[in-house]
Amino acid sequence: MSNNRYEQGWAKLMEVDGEGGRRVIESLQDIAPDLGRYVIEFAFGDIYSRPGLDLKQRQLITIASLTTQGGCEPQLIVHLNAALNVGLTPAEIVEAIVHCAPYTGFPRALNAIFAAKRVFEERGVSV
Repeated sequence: MSNNRYEQGWAKLMEVDGEGGRRVIESLQDIAPDLGRYVIEFAFGDIYSRPGLDLKQRQLITIASLTTQGGCEPQLIVHLNAALNVGLTPAEIVEAIVHCAPYTGFPRALNAIFAAKRVFEERGVSV
């Protein structure tokens, strides 16, 4: 295990998800600490740290992917917060979710919109 991957991943996780990311990793410590380490090293140390896309683009892709999968609302909420953290506007987030509707179906798009509405309300932002 490379300490550099972990350190780079932790720094990127904090940059993108902040306290929400910390809570996710801490919630895994008593049941699956290795899963938390994989999230840090692979998802954030390897993937999020790659060149070629900025953090806004990465969050749009993540929101679209989680919307399309459906049933991922807890993770979607973390990434909706992250999207706001990296500078996406509520309108951009809503448009990304609406854009998914013809490809993934209305139920999944509606679930994602309601998750976004919850995050926006909690953060005091409007579209």
